[in-house]
Amino acid sequence: MITQPATRGADADLVSASWTQPEAFAELFDRYSAMLYRYVSKRLGPEPAEDLVGETFLVAFARRRSYDLAYADARPWLFGILTKLISRHRRTEAARYRALLRAPVEDRVDSPADRVAAGVSAQAARPELAGALAALPTKDRDVLLLIAWGDLTYEETAQALGIPVGTVRSRLNRGRRKVRAALGETNPLLDEEA
Repeated sequence: MITQPATRGADADLVSASWTQPEAFAELFDRYSAMLYRYVSKRLGPEPAEDLVGETFLVAFARRRSYDLAYADARPWLFGILTKLISRHRRTEAARYRALLRAPVEDRVDSPADRVAAGVSAQAARPELAGALAALPTKDRDVLLLIAWGDLTYEETAQALGIPVGTVRSRLNRGRRKVRAALGETNPLLDEEA
């Protein structure tokens, strides 16, 4: 999980400051735009990612007065907005997974750093994993990917999606089980030659 350095103010403080000083909201963009971009790029590809991240911050700015200041960390709120925007692009996401199904698997990885990058990148996912993700119900896929790619906790995922933590746990369990079953109880991200 990514944590904020102690020297930075809480996100809630920035949101409340932006009520009278709108430029304070720009700090949230600086903190989280790259993280949101990476997440949406993995789900939909880089083409719509920039627009969706921008739209996420426009929506967040417009709704900043309704932000619950009891939550110091705005990441779940921003991921929740982004997930709702992604839902408008389900066809794009499904097409991306179908394209990954047809993409050849690169057999050679040059270094441990490349192996890690290839393992977590949707572009480097094996066709079986892409098919398994595509076959998941949307709600299960949202939970699984917010935790796996968004690096959110169960509680943050629950906050992002506006659902109870127990629902997050059951959807994650169901999603993981379905992905494992679709992959024949194997992990496609492990190097088979190791």
